[in-house]
Amino acid sequence: MCDVEDMNDKKILDVCCGGRMFWFNKKHPNALYVDKRVVDPMTVGKGRNARTFSCQPDKVMDFRKLDLPDNSFSLVVFDPPHYTKAGEKSYMAQKYGVLDPTWEDDLRKGFAECFRVLKPDGVLIFKWSEFFIPLRKILQLTPHQPLFGHPSGKAQKTHWVTFMKG
Repeated sequence: MCDVEDMNDKKILDVCCGGRMFWFNKKHPNALYVDKRVVDPMTVGKGRNARTFSCQPDKVMDFRKLDLPDNSFSLVVFDPPHYTKAGEKSYMAQKYGVLDPTWEDDLRKGFAECFRVLKPDGVLIFKWSEFFIPLRKILQLTPHQPLFGHPSGKAQKTHWVTFMKG
């Protein structure tokens, strides 16, 4: 966990850090990693098929109500849960999280919070897997227009979308 004083020096905010899976440097000195959950290290499977996961945010915080000042980050990363269902204790639920039935309102609040803490001219990187919900439905939950995006993965179902706060 980081001290409150350390948070003032951060330029990057990851609001759903999870296991920091796409970060090259999982302890980047300019990033504040937050998540609403803490998952102690867990291993699923045995031998070479074993998979491990943990979620150890710097600060426990919910993306729907960030306890952070307005206009404080140059870059915000928003990779919310994409699953609408998964076994409560399943590896997938632990690793990726599961959306609540109120997901539309939750994501609407999440976008609003991300833009609130983003500095003017700051950049929001949004990642979405449309395995359950199409990206077009998600983009309707924010009044902000994306600049550009890119589908990735074997089935081209994961999208990286970039916004800039005007």
